Amino acid sequence: MAAKSSSDQDLLLKQLKAFDESKAGVKGIVDVGIIKVPEIFIHLPIVHSQVTETEFSIPVVDLADAAIGMGRHAEVIDGVRQAAETVGLFQVVNHEIPKRVLDEMLQAMRAFHELLKEVKAEYYSTDIKRKVSFVGSHKLARSSSRHSWRDSLTCDMSSGPLYPQELPEVCRDITLEYSKFAHKLSVRLFKLLSEGLGLKPDHLIGLDCANGHLVAGNYYPPCPEPELTIDSGEHRDVFFLTILLQDNITALQLLYKNQWIDVPPIPGALVVIIGDFLQLISYNRYISDTHRVIAKKEGPRVSVGCFFRYVQQEISAQRVYEPIKELTSKENPPIYRGTTVMDYVTGNFQKGLINGVPGLEYLKV
Repeated sequence: MAAKSSSDQDLLLKQLKAFDESKAGVKGIVDVGIIKVPEIFIHLPIVHSQVTETEFSIPVVDLADAAIGMGRHAEVIDGVRQAAETVGLFQVVNHEIPKRVLDEMLQAMRAFHELLKEVKAEYYSTDIKRKVSFVGSHKLARSSSRHSWRDSLTCDMSSGPLYPQELPEVCRDITLEYSKFAHKLSVRLFKLLSEGLGLKPDHLIGLDCANGHLVAGNYYPPCPEPELTIDSGEHRDVFFLTILLQDNITALQLLYKNQWIDVPPIPGALVVIIGDFLQLISYNRYISDTHRVIAKKEGPRVSVGCFFRYVQQEISAQRVYEPIKELTSKENPPIYRGTTVMDYVTGNFQKGLINGVPGLEYLKV
């Protein structure tokens, strides 16, 4: 459903202004007892289709004994490589993040989002330079007035020093602890992904793939009309790698062979998602997948994403990323031009969102 006149658009903008000024997020709308989805959240009807697990199952990689020199190392490399090459999304078990940490992280993010709105309002901001910010909903694209059905607390763990007191007290200690575990896991994964490309283990680390990350605690209130809106629209992740912690309600879906497939939560597992920049530098060996998070009547639901990306200093340095030279040759020249992360995010990625194609298409030689 789309606005058909300037008056419709004005109404949407007024609704959005009122929504932002409330600083209460999507949860604030639900708390007043709505039975209809407000106009600013309505999209075309969402088809919640899926194929059965007997036709396709999301890859699961057991990282146990993945250290160099141990017997399963080659098997683990092969599992990660195959999943990254064929699907672009997989789950990992035996990742060495304690169950206690996973449980407490989800509980703490739920606790933050269920604070009184007056307390959360202190963190409410749409300023992308702010290191800790709470925001209600997200635009599906810069050109759109339609928003997604979720609230997020984002914590930039890498752009300059993040002082503990900047984090909300209710989730402060566990966010810092979980962030350290997630970074350690990302280093393991980047080493395995490097070896899967036939490179030295530290190759991707040397490209600063694990230097910076953002922690986003997402809260999805129950939706009265889930067929009209979406928690996170169809997209591909921009950066190198995402590590996602889900609760026990299935809502994440992968687009595989033109069908939406549920990514069922596995107790203790984490979802790993390949981003556009890893596809770019791996010369299309690894693929960035298309996925979404559907709205549901069940809830509230919680997830925590760790997005491994550039650090602030690299934006000013304008580092250019391009296909790794060791993966190209005269017979197989690079098919993508190099780009800085900032140019890609503000240019090609946005064009892709608007036109419904991967942003990498605009970088092809």
